[in-house]
Amino acid sequence: MSKITAQAAPMLNAYPDSVGSCLGDMVQLLEKPELRGVFQSFYILPSLFNTDLDRGFSVVDYSLSDVYATREDLEKLEKLGMDLKLDFILNHASVLSPQFQDILKNGDNSPYRDFFIDWNTFWAGHGTMTEEGYIQPDPELIRDMFFRKPGLPILMVRFPDGRDVPYWNTFYQDVQYQRPTIQQLMKIASVQYGVANQLHNLLCCALDEGKKPSEIEFGKFEHCRDSVVEWLENHREYLGQMDLNIKSAKVWEFYDDTLTKLADYGAKIVRLDAFAYAPKEPGEKNFLNEPGTWDLLERIRVLADRHGLKLLPEIHASYGEKIYEKVAQKGYMTYDFFLPGLIIDAFEEQDGRYLRQWAQELFDKKIHTVNMLGCHDGIPLLDLKGLISDEQIQRLIDTVVARGGYVKNLHGQKNMYYQVNATYYSALGEDDRRMLLARAIQLFMPGKPQVWYLDLFAGKNDHEAVRRAGPGGHKEINRTNLTLPQIEEALQKDVVRKQLELLRFRSNCPAFGFDSQLEVGGEGNLLTLKWINGESWAKLTADLKEYSWKIETDS
Repeated sequence: MSKITAQAAPMLNAYPDSVGSCLGDMVQLLEKPELRGVFQSFYILPSLFNTDLDRGFSVVDYSLSDVYATREDLEKLEKLGMDLKLDFILNHASVLSPQFQDILKNGDNSPYRDFFIDWNTFWAGHGTMTEEGYIQPDPELIRDMFFRKPGLPILMVRFPDGRDVPYWNTFYQDVQYQRPTIQQLMKIASVQYGVANQLHNLLCCALDEGKKPSEIEFGKFEHCRDSVVEWLENHREYLGQMDLNIKSAKVWEFYDDTLTKLADYGAKIVRLDAFAYAPKEPGEKNFLNEPGTWDLLERIRVLADRHGLKLLPEIHASYGEKIYEKVAQKGYMTYDFFLPGLIIDAFEEQDGRYLRQWAQELFDKKIHTVNMLGCHDGIPLLDLKGLISDEQIQRLIDTVVARGGYVKNLHGQKNMYYQVNATYYSALGEDDRRMLLARAIQLFMPGKPQVWYLDLFAGKNDHEAVRRAGPGGHKEINRTNLTLPQIEEALQKDVVRKQLELLRFRSNCPAFGFDSQLEVGGEGNLLTLKWINGESWAKLTADLKEYSWKIETDS
């Protein structure tokens, strides 16, 4: 197999604990005869590292997690001939990262004082200082900024000298206050045990209700307010993902160190998560800032090239914006976030027009993609705006929701960023014929096929996991961890065995690759995709009405 063909071979996608309880169990699965020769790459999601939130996307540091992985696991993957795709989160790091913890400990004296974005330093001269201690930017300067949650993206951080300093915080944050014991309250408020006991009950009830210390009604204990509030504020505990200051030299040292680690783990592709949020300037967009975004990517590419790493920038945008094309024109791989919705649309409409159009565009414009059906996130549908009609998109959303999925939008703003959370198997109506046809089409579309483990094993929507996760837990519908006995049972299913056959064929057939030729054909409900590489060829003929398919090849 040529190097380019191998680069386009199928890739497994999973968390390190998606099968069994750790990466070692997944390695055990990949060593089984049924999985040999099926995958040549493995995208391991970032709970592989030391993380605290968002199932891995809040990284404390990029060392291997003692809970989920060992160097021996990575060495075994290498022996299996599998290279890795790993995540690098450019925009942010965890509050628990050593850099941010140093700020909490040393304040202005921390060598990492400017490693993250001090909100007031960033907006100095561009707004009005509020009573709360943060600058409210001039309205015209944030008009084009996109905040992922209500209000300004700020986490107020208590410094050792008692000041509250605002830091830029695009994504998750949570502030908890330690509860003093009754005996501590006796000293803090200079009161006797009986008063401290009543005050303790009052504080615990208020904090349980989610009140901030300044919002607590002290009633008859008002004389204790100042000392108690000060103690509580000085004993905050934080969780969150803090935005990095890409103008800091230490951040670039961190970037280089991280890429060195990922390459050492066996990575060949590095997925750049949330990269488009990293470049920020007053008055400019804080998402896909141009030219800042492309300048950042180019600097990262220089570092990545030293380690032989290929970059995969992750970005959601509508088809009509042509961002995918711009990413490709600048020499990067890009995600095919259009294919999952196009396949469902083709099945529902029994028409392959848009699949044919999209396959031809990818080939003609030499756009190198990683394509997929399902993934750890949702099924992207708003990305299709401009490729299919808004009415079709809404029908797709309605169809997947009717099959048990959940709609995702950003703090109530519809038409901002739609994705539907569901397993792909359930999104297809839990129909084996549709699942197999979808997989066959994916494997014949241009790109490197990425396979979500739960799709491979025909996983169904996990509504119980969503219920257990509580508010904001909608993504758990498609993240069910499978036990080894469940895997053994699934391997007996026809829909699983046939997917493995298709993937083994795709992984080993020399007709496929980024250097191969593609012929797109068919009309109406028929779709044909034929790959040619030298004397090797492979052809898929798919019937989108009967959900049937045929593969012909000389290999």
